[in-house]
Amino acid sequence: MTGLQADRPHPARIYDYWLGGKDNFPPDRVAAEHAISVSADIPAAARENRAFLQRAVRMCAQQGIRQFIDIGAGLPSPGNVHEAAQSVAPDSRVVYVDNDPIVLTHGRALLADNRSTTVLTGDVRELDELLDRPELRALVDLSQPVAVLLVAVLHFVTDDEAREAVEKVRSRVAPGSYLLLSNSTHEGNPERAAAAAKTWDKTASGIRLRDRAHVETFFEGWELLEPGVTFVPLWRPEGPTDQSTRWMYAGVGRKA
Repeated sequence: MTGLQADRPHPARIYDYWLGGKDNFPPDRVAAEHAISVSADIPAAARENRAFLQRAVRMCAQQGIRQFIDIGAGLPSPGNVHEAAQSVAPDSRVVYVDNDPIVLTHGRALLADNRSTTVLTGDVRELDELLDRPELRALVDLSQPVAVLLVAVLHFVTDDEAREAVEKVRSRVAPGSYLLLSNSTHEGNPERAAAAAKTWDKTASGIRLRDRAHVETFFEGWELLEPGVTFVPLWRPEGPTDQSTRWMYAGVGRKA
């Protein structure tokens, strides 16, 4: 588990800044503003990624999913998983996971009265330990279908770690479960991608921009739902997309 590390930027707090949040520190704001200086549409990409999460979660709830695990959840903000899921099915249960302790502190404070939702400190690279925790098992029955979110988190781990994470999820969840995933890419902005990636240079993780073909490999062994792996705002959009960004790929898979 990582410490607070307020003296260096953290992905959850950079993302919080882009979403208009206030739970960030000067190093986070410096990193976030660097990205904006490279490409002013990056905060819009963060909002579009959150909108993809909401659409995909509602779709899962409409398909009968009542338990959700959001790994790399980031700081609480409007339209988070429990709100999207419970807007369709009020009995939905949600476990949020992030490796920044500030997420645990703020999340538990905000969700203190919500008995169907909890927040844990954990890491996508330690999924077996995470999935076996009593706190998670109190809300999630892995013998029943579950939606696992790896939204904007795998680009913070190596290729091998990312592959191991999605394979571990597939091996542990029941048939009928869903994998919701997004990953940053260079393909939509090849001339700006290298400079934008420097946003993450001083974080503990760095970032790995992946092409569409690579992101598609994460869904091997899953039934990849239409429209497949596509830019985040193009995954089952609910409005116009002609002015949308091309910074992230997204997809949803179902375990047969």
